[in-house]
Amino acid sequence: MTPKQLREQCDHLFANRSNLLLLWQEMAENFYPERADFTLRRTIGDTFAENLMTSYPLICRRNLGDSISTMLRPTAKQWFHMTVQDDTRIDNEARAWLEWATTLQRRAMYDRVTRFTRATKEGDHDYATFGQGVLSVRLNKNRDALLFRCWHLRDCAWQEDESGELGIFARKWRAKAIDLERTFGRARLHRHVIERLEQAKPFDEFDVYHAVVPAYLYDEKANGKPFFSVYYDIANDHVIEAVPTWNREYFVPRWQTVSGSQYAYSPATVAALPDGRLLQAMTYTLLEAGEKIVNPPIVATQDVVRSDVGLYAGGITWVDRDYDERLGDALRPLTQDARGMPLSAEMQRDCRAMLVEAFFLNKLTLPQRTPEMTAYEVGQRVQEYIRGALPLFEPMEIEYNGAMCDLTFEVLFRAGAFGSPFNIPKKLQGRDIRFRFESPLHDAIEAQKGAKFLEAKSYIAEAIALDQNAAAIPDAVTALRDVLAGVGVPAKWIRSETTAQQVIDAQEAAKQSATMLAAMQQGSEVAANLGAARKDMAAAEMPA
Repeated sequence: MTPKQLREQCDHLFANRSNLLLLWQEMAENFYPERADFTLRRTIGDTFAENLMTSYPLICRRNLGDSISTMLRPTAKQWFHMTVQDDTRIDNEARAWLEWATTLQRRAMYDRVTRFTRATKEGDHDYATFGQGVLSVRLNKNRDALLFRCWHLRDCAWQEDESGELGIFARKWRAKAIDLERTFGRARLHRHVIERLEQAKPFDEFDVYHAVVPAYLYDEKANGKPFFSVYYDIANDHVIEAVPTWNREYFVPRWQTVSGSQYAYSPATVAALPDGRLLQAMTYTLLEAGEKIVNPPIVATQDVVRSDVGLYAGGITWVDRDYDERLGDALRPLTQDARGMPLSAEMQRDCRAMLVEAFFLNKLTLPQRTPEMTAYEVGQRVQEYIRGALPLFEPMEIEYNGAMCDLTFEVLFRAGAFGSPFNIPKKLQGRDIRFRFESPLHDAIEAQKGAKFLEAKSYIAEAIALDQNAAAIPDAVTALRDVLAGVGVPAKWIRSETTAQQVIDAQEAAKQSATMLAAMQQGSEVAANLGAARKDMAAAEMPA
């Protein structure tokens, strides 16, 4: 791929996405005014949400965006764990290394200089509003820590490859000349950029594409690395930098995709947008109707009113004293029909309820147990909560958390954060690292597993009371291992199957030894008693 072809490809990606900008702009104006700059450029001091009459749609979006962070990445617990596909075949050494690596990656992600929390919070709200967000993970300029960034959807475009994964990704960067010099060095810049620097115009801006392209498309001479990172000066038709890389740097979590489109849709796209528009219109109408009732329009008799009508507190209106009152009031309010106000308020409540449904806010709260609820009722409500929340958050864990943790691990691994690859336990060498996630939703699922264990225990006890052979059916050890693993007990707290069997064998051996010793002691006592008895008998048979 030549530089000209790369530019044409990036231009094509942005051109295909241009129609979406109008939709995203309207969605942002209704639900995310801070992002409402897709088709216009905001300047510092611009007023946000000046076209909105109520903030309820914004609050619904905000609650969903905050819930994504709370559910997917609870800061109070270790929400991700490294594992492998078949973790039943690894030993305790491998499990301990996975736990150590998990702790190290979490510490690296939550370091204060990484901007992890800021980037993911911004990405969560883009994800909830537009159905996708663009985030990046790389090492900072000092290469001593991670750096997370969230990018404006306005500046990003991409396409899928034949497998449905992210293919070519392009980001438009409006960079200052001084920023280009600090990032790449003056030697790599086009002469026009260098001229601006020499002319003391360091803040002149240039449009730059940052494209991440599969190596087989751009240049097969990538030394085995699967991608190329290319910075391209658009105005000057100049490649600033093109280097092979091990990863994409960017990841794009997507909510719901439709076949034929690489761009996703959020709850706000279809379900919430009509109700958001309707709620704003109804709020405006109700406010206007209420204002007319409180401050109704006035009908005045011509040639009678001699001054402006004073409708404010203490206002005075001057009228002609020669006016005959029998002819009617010189000033009278127009009667307003307020019979539709209760119906409008009811429609407004219905619209708010639909927005709650559209943003899944009715499915995010774990049911609370009350004293009068039985254990069965609690279990049923928890099951209902799981059925409602699982289809919502399970894809997010794979598409969002999974992509983020995979990319973060790749960056840290290539940087040597986990030490030499040769120090990895043999059971893990050559195997792909995968991530298992924990969340309040998973806690509810695992709590149900523990409840099932206790419920099964009671059934088994009743069955054994009827037939002792029922004790041979359940595998209590396997069940206990599943429950302990499900509730998040650390691997180092649990003996491996081999070690546990050794403990059992030692206990059985000790029990057998104790039994044999007791038998020997009993035999010795019997022999001693027999010997004493023979002596007594012999003494009795001797003649006097």
